[in-house]
Amino acid sequence: MSKDTGFGRPPGAEDNQVLVQQRLKEAGQTPGARETLTVEWRGQPHHVEVINMPVAALYYNPGTHRIRAQRSHEPARDRELTEDPWSASSQDYLHHLLGALPADPSREDPDFLSLAESLRDFGQTDPGLITRDGVLVNGNTRRAALKNLGVAYIRVGVLPESCTWADVNAVELSLQLRKDHRREYSYINRLLAVDEQRALGRPVADIAREFRIRPATCEEDLWVLACLRDLVERSREGELQLRLLDFEQHQEKLRELHRRYVKQATVNRDTADAMKEMRLAAIVLGFSKTDVRLIEPDFKARYLDQRLPGFLQAAASAAPAPVAIPGLGRSVKGADPKVAVAQAFTDVILRAKAVDSAGEAATASQVSEAARTFSAAREAVENALEPAGKDARLRKRKQAAPDRINDACQDLEQCVTDLVMARASRSLDEEAFDEAVLKLRDSLGKLAAESARSIPAPGDGVAWLLEALRRED
Repeated sequence: MSKDTGFGRPPGAEDNQVLVQQRLKEAGQTPGARETLTVEWRGQPHHVEVINMPVAALYYNPGTHRIRAQRSHEPARDRELTEDPWSASSQDYLHHLLGALPADPSREDPDFLSLAESLRDFGQTDPGLITRDGVLVNGNTRRAALKNLGVAYIRVGVLPESCTWADVNAVELSLQLRKDHRREYSYINRLLAVDEQRALGRPVADIAREFRIRPATCEEDLWVLACLRDLVERSREGELQLRLLDFEQHQEKLRELHRRYVKQATVNRDTADAMKEMRLAAIVLGFSKTDVRLIEPDFKARYLDQRLPGFLQAAASAAPAPVAIPGLGRSVKGADPKVAVAQAFTDVILRAKAVDSAGEAATASQVSEAARTFSAAREAVENALEPAGKDARLRKRKQAAPDRINDACQDLEQCVTDLVMARASRSLDEEAFDEAVLKLRDSLGKLAAESARSIPAPGDGVAWLLEALRRED
């Protein structure tokens, strides 16, 4: 690998260079078809030769996106990995994380166990990919599984000698984002990979194409990651803090939050921000997606405030801080008071969650206070969700009939367009159309009769319908 910014070269790089060159030469002299692997190399398809390499001689890629978020699981080992990525201890840490459950690296990932079982029963089907220094670009997880199984060799393609760390990063992404790969990136690691490409200055449209997603989804991912980084920073309680991987299992809730936030922000940005804070608080408290969905802009004032215990109300009270204008020595009005209070409530929950997740790093008094806060907040939100759910179901029932009318209007408008097109092509089935109009008349008659029974003081729309029925009679 050429010398460029990155992680440098591993201690066994020279030996691996010699071994790789020897294996490539042997492969070239072997009669018959030679196995190759096609990779995207600097924007073009490139065929690289596949050879057998000793599992023990290779190195895990310290920059792999597969376990980027999980590195923070053990901060001390993460620091060591940053300082010396090629040490035995650092490589052991990478080995552990590659086989760990993304949402909880203290547990083994069932998908990793399935991969190991497949390799044991059927052998290696797809080759990995290495640099000539012996650093794995693709196949890190396969090497971890083969190492656990005690398999001596792994089949790998070999990148060109001019490979740089930028090439390693690009090739890894292009391979891992194919839809046929065996074990996908976790949600948070994919967000980090998208953000990394954005930080390199790439347009959103190009990133979306690379990740095989829509540009709108790419923008959503960047918005979600910005929210999560903000939550992590706000969760700080002394030396204790949440990690990005703590949000690994909330993908659908976060995506739904973004969609609802964007819709509400077109009406009122402040109410959208307040709703976002309350939904994030509910996510941290562990509520389900259907429960989080019940939290609308009026949730806190209408349902939650009267159910919060006094100590939580005091802890979550906050006045909006003025925003200073750099260089002018002046300040302007801060966030809306409702948004500030909602943020303060979320901050209380975040700090309690950080302490609860810290394990032995937190003191007994911290754990006790955090448990009290977290339990009281969850109980209050749970109690508030009950009437919110009842009101939501009532609103849904109230809106059912109007929604049906609106859907029918859209179909009728489309019918007008279809009639114009049919007239132009002289393809209208007039008899079928006449029968459909008669059916519409009968349906409107039934609708008018039921409206007369159900609505004692009809408005203009219902009055028109009833008058049309009387004329028809």
